[in-house]
Amino acid sequence: RFAKGLKTLHKRRVTESLSDAQLVVAAREGQPWAQRALFDRYSRRVTGLAHRLMGGGPDVDDLVQDAFVAALTGLEKLRDPDAFRSWLFGITARLASKRIRRRKLRRRFGFDSTENVPAEAMVSKEAPADIAAELKEVYRILDSLPAEAAIALVLRRVEGMTTTEVAETMNLSPATVKRRLAHAEERLAKRLKRDES
Repeated sequence: RFAKGLKTLHKRRVTESLSDAQLVVAAREGQPWAQRALFDRYSRRVTGLAHRLMGGGPDVDDLVQDAFVAALTGLEKLRDPDAFRSWLFGITARLASKRIRRRKLRRRFGFDSTENVPAEAMVSKEAPADIAAELKEVYRILDSLPAEAAIALVLRRVEGMTTTEVAETMNLSPATVKRRLAHAEERLAKRLKRDES
């Protein structure tokens, strides 16, 4: 039993020392341990990203599973194995956008009565007051935005990505992202101005 535990610990240390590119190459060769290592390395981050993109809710776990299935079964499409992290985050963002559109459509037709997670629950209690107030407003307006604008706003305002990074993550042109962000930022500014008065 002790020897088995040591072997597992050694295997974990070896796996942790491998780069994303090495794990991707091994996973492409059909090595299940490499797929597991990629999942273990990024599952918490992808879950956090999915939670923030979706504004919480019951879809988050399904989104995370779908993102990993798409990534791990589509590794041949990844041109640069070193870019696994950003590629995986892009898959997560695009799947989140589709889920948000579907959720809005289902709500419109009365097929989904799931309530959004309160904006207050999406913001860390340790966040400075001014940042917390702004983030709460971001989450309050998300449901009123088109899916791509909502995703772009979260990636920019919550994840802190540049416009170029948002464009790469969403697989959109920078010009398209700028338009989506301008629409979302205008809605956010109106909301913040209304709250101040």
